[in-house]
Amino acid sequence: MSISLHHLTGEREMENVHLAVEEEDLYSGYNDYNPTFDSEELENDVGFQQAVRTSHGRRPPMTAKFPGTAIGARPLASSFGSRIPMASSMGRPMTGAVQDGAARPMTAVRAAGYTSSLTRGSNFDPLGQSKGPAPPLEAKNEDTPEEKIKILEKKVNDLIEESCMAQSMGALQLALEKAKEAGRKERALVRQREQSGNADHINLDLTYSVLLNLANQYANNEMYPEALNSYQVIVKNKMFSNAGRMKVNMANIYVKQKNYPKAIKFYRMALDQISNAHKEMRIKIMQNIGVVFVRMGQYSDAITSFEHIMSESPNIKTGFNLILCYYAIGDRDRMKKAFQKLISVPLGIDDEDKYIPSNDDTSSNMIIEAIKNDKLHQMERDLKVLAEKYIMTAAKLIAPAIENSFASGFDWCVDMVKSSQYVELANDLEINKAITYLRQKDFNQAVETLKTFEKKDSRVKSAAATNLSFLYFLEKDYDQADRYADLAMNADRYNPAALINKGNTVFVKQDYEKAAEFYKEALRNDSSCTEALYNLGLTYKKLNRLEEALDCFLKLHAILRNSAQVMYQLANLYELLEEPQQAIEWLMQVISVTPTDPQALAKLGELHDGEGDKSQAFQHYYESFRYFPSNIDVIEWLGAYYIETQFCEKAIQYFERATLIQPTQVKWQLMVASCYRRSGNYQKALETYKDIHRKFPENVECLRFLVRLCTDMGLKEVQEYATKLKKVEKMKEMREQRVKSGREGSARGRREGREGSAGSAAGVSTPVLNSPKKASIMEVDGKADSGHSSNSTKGERLSAKMRSLPGSNEPYEASSPKEIDASYVDPLGPQMERPKTGAKKRVEDDDFADEELGDDLLPE
Repeated sequence: MSISLHHLTGEREMENVHLAVEEEDLYSGYNDYNPTFDSEELENDVGFQQAVRTSHGRRPPMTAKFPGTAIGARPLASSFGSRIPMASSMGRPMTGAVQDGAARPMTAVRAAGYTSSLTRGSNFDPLGQSKGPAPPLEAKNEDTPEEKIKILEKKVNDLIEESCMAQSMGALQLALEKAKEAGRKERALVRQREQSGNADHINLDLTYSVLLNLANQYANNEMYPEALNSYQVIVKNKMFSNAGRMKVNMANIYVKQKNYPKAIKFYRMALDQISNAHKEMRIKIMQNIGVVFVRMGQYSDAITSFEHIMSESPNIKTGFNLILCYYAIGDRDRMKKAFQKLISVPLGIDDEDKYIPSNDDTSSNMIIEAIKNDKLHQMERDLKVLAEKYIMTAAKLIAPAIENSFASGFDWCVDMVKSSQYVELANDLEINKAITYLRQKDFNQAVETLKTFEKKDSRVKSAAATNLSFLYFLEKDYDQADRYADLAMNADRYNPAALINKGNTVFVKQDYEKAAEFYKEALRNDSSCTEALYNLGLTYKKLNRLEEALDCFLKLHAILRNSAQVMYQLANLYELLEEPQQAIEWLMQVISVTPTDPQALAKLGELHDGEGDKSQAFQHYYESFRYFPSNIDVIEWLGAYYIETQFCEKAIQYFERATLIQPTQVKWQLMVASCYRRSGNYQKALETYKDIHRKFPENVECLRFLVRLCTDMGLKEVQEYATKLKKVEKMKEMREQRVKSGREGSARGRREGREGSAGSAAGVSTPVLNSPKKASIMEVDGKADSGHSSNSTKGERLSAKMRSLPGSNEPYEASSPKEIDASYVDPLGPQMERPKTGAKKRVEDDDFADEELGDDLLPE
């Protein structure tokens, strides 16, 4: 074989050399390699293939006469010669071979995979290569009934797991679908077992899991009848162990359905089937029974259950429920005993001193630091907070009931708490006592109670001083409020409520920059303090830093999404920034939260009116009038709107309502008469003017209209009203002259007084100084017997209009509402100027101290 290989590769090598010479390749030889390693063409090498076929795997068996431990001398076949015995490649004599006719001694240790003797006719094959490759693994036959059952069981388990996972993620409908599918697969599995004759090997645990999961998912989806049916299947099957516990779940469903008698029945059935070994479960079922009795109003039965629990395994919730039951039946003595039991319930938590690190042991300090905020310690803190909450609530509830007065009841509770493990709650109870005084409007007692904390520790002192500051602020005693705010800050500088109260006292003194600093400090101490952020926004608004105020209220809106006050302030700021559309959008959000707020609706109407959208303005003003029909400004706008749109008959009802609200204002009655006149109902207008004249006989405008109407209608009273009109006008002229002379005398007296004071060292007053008093008296007296000049009042404009009115057969003028509004003058005195639309703000800045500051400083 070696000769053939050499011959073939030699020819291939010569061919390569020849090609290199022909091509004269300068880089020839770099890719040459030893032809002995060329195995690419072995498949096409005829000699090699012949040698493989004639020699490999076809050697004759060994013919050695003597056994050996290794290969003996054996003939080696080749394709060119006979079998030639070959020695070892290193010339070492072969072990176990016959040399010089004598056998070599055997080796003491037998090598692994070798036998002590070679059987006749066997090959040397220690690795078992002659047997060929290992047979492939047998394919699993999935068609057998056992395999089908196993696959189906796995699918059912996977569906149950998927259902539970979906329920934990809140996908209740998907969880129910998976549970139903698991039920279908499980029934198919049972049928398959029965068909295969393995009915005795049914997996009861799997059936129980499927039914329980399906019932739970029905209950989670509030499909209570289906859930009860599924639980009933479990309960009735005697093959399921501990199936009686499912009656607790059934009772819970009956509670949700408010079928309390049946719930009690199933709770008691479950209680009978649970042994005393499961003490904790029995206690929980008893607690549920007591709660159901409370809902049924059977407090005596509930008390029996709760008392049994408190004697066997007392806990905070049951103790609190027991106090509530005693309170419901009004048993004072048992309330006291139950409260004492409540404060003596062991919580089973470690002392906080355990978590204080020591300076010596580093490893223990590291452990303490690790467990200081772990889940277990958080659970202990939550349990302690819950216990304190129940104790405080119980004390506030029973204090007015256990003694003749709530003060003595609070004192008894405080004494009991001081002697228990909740000593720190005693001060909180005292503060709650002061707050109870506040709710009863007994401010003096509240103040006295809070003042007793001035010598207590800093935390309690700060809380009491904060409440005192707030109380004095509400009473507008700003000096005392400032004093106690300082006291609260000195006791606890990081108390945000104290800083807010201090800022409020500075705010009312109009030192807005300093107030803003206190509000900012409160926010630095507590970034979630909404009162500080709200007041800071108002402060920036007062300082006319509108953009910063807007930023504050936008941040506040992100915290208090549904606060109408915050949204209104945003709308007001956008209005001040001259962005009415933004203001309208925020006011619409206010309306979405408080749809019946008349002031917000009126403000929306005002903004729409300013934008020229009369229809939207009318809609919002009309809604505001529906919810609060006593707003004069809204009534005035609606009446003017109907006059402007030529619906004078509809305007009458609004001005009549204004007349009821302000009966001494002649303006509204004149508007009613004017509406009758404009609508063509002259007779009704004449009667209204006559009625006005009887109430206000000196009103010039009324007399002028009476003269005009009587003239147009040809009535005889025209001369009478004309005479009265002349007298009234003359009285007005005399009054005007008296007022004018009084003003001149007053001015002259002031000049003479200045000259007299300059010339008299003694500073003696001259009689001229009394002239203002005389003038004022003349002015008051002159209102009854003299009148102003026709050139000095708004009535002149009406007179000019009346003189330009058309004839009796022509319709009266349709003047604009604003002109009509400006035409009438109250005879009792000048009118204050009104805004254009008159809608007031929902939150007035002037009411800062009462409405917008410190709303939540008192503890809940």
